[in-house]
Amino acid sequence: MTATDRSLDLISTAAQAAADKLAHDVIAYDVSDVLSITDAFLLASAPNDRQVKSIVDEIEERLQKELGAKPVRREGDRESRWILLDYVDIVVHVQHSEERVFYALERLWKDCPEIELPADAKATRGKAAEHARLEEAEEAAEAGGEWR
Repeated sequence: MTATDRSLDLISTAAQAAADKLAHDVIAYDVSDVLSITDAFLLASAPNDRQVKSIVDEIEERLQKELGAKPVRREGDRESRWILLDYVDIVVHVQHSEERVFYALERLWKDCPEIELPADAKATRGKAAEHARLEEAEEAAEAGGEWR
């Protein structure tokens, strides 16, 4: 069994929305062979809580406007560290970068087929690591009294 065309449309639209809001490391998995409750997972992250919420809001708005889809459940809104949107056909996880590293959902689903995403979403791969390196360099420069 593979993800339905509807699920693939939802994933593609959500991935593009996440990329448009500068999400990091957007990836999707077809979990239809191992789970009966949903077809696919979309994972994305952001370096701060405010951006996590912004990404989630954009995904919700875009899926509603373009595909007429509303989530049946939205969890994790209070702290905005990990927000889950359940659309039945797909589940979207948007996590703060620290939660993404700690929970490592990719490890759980690495044996599932990866879903092809729009080019903008693919271009987000490695952005979390790049962002972390830049922050470390800035902190080191501040500690040393130099900006480079």
